[in-house]
Amino acid sequence: MAFSFFAIAIFLFLTLDSDYALPVSAASEGVQITYGSVIKLMHEKTKFRLHSHDVPYGSGSGQQSVTGFPNVDDSNSYWIVRPVPDTSAKQGDTIKGGTIIRFQHMRTRKWLHSHLHASPISGNLEVSCFGGEGESDTGDYWRLEIEGSGKTWRQDQRIRLHHVDTNGYLHSHDKKYQRIAGGQQEVCGVREKRADNVWLAGEGVYLPITESK
Repeated sequence: MAFSFFAIAIFLFLTLDSDYALPVSAASEGVQITYGSVIKLMHEKTKFRLHSHDVPYGSGSGQQSVTGFPNVDDSNSYWIVRPVPDTSAKQGDTIKGGTIIRFQHMRTRKWLHSHLHASPISGNLEVSCFGGEGESDTGDYWRLEIEGSGKTWRQDQRIRLHHVDTNGYLHSHDKKYQRIAGGQQEVCGVREKRADNVWLAGEGVYLPITESK
């Protein structure tokens, strides 16, 4: 059964410092994305959600596969927005365009990752999940590019995620898997800026902005 917004909110509340208010689900456009929030990323063109599950690729790296998932009600499509190590960023901080960030898969605790292996269907850059708590490298680093004039990431903003190591953009298309992940579509990286590179923050539980003391 998929996690409800309430269950995720309780999970976050129990893992936050005592200074934080109970996180709430984003019910309207314009909510700011903050570090520690748990969100789904929706591919703008196909409306599929970025998804992962404990199933390895049968080719390439053999790491945990990442796909696009058609249904909204899916617990394997939640990602925790994290800063990179050795920064001053903390939970509840807003995120400016140009910032390098990471995405941790909520269910498996692995990181959204890319490298030079070929993706299974299109032969582009493979996107996988890799590592775990305390195990992360620069292959998990994505630069946030905000489309338009906004300076900080909000739910209604179109974004691209530019992979630092490979120079590829997080990408998807309507090419679908037939067997193990039947009906799910390929997620990969491409080095060109295209219409299929655009994503939106969708359903999730967004931490309130940290108040300055």
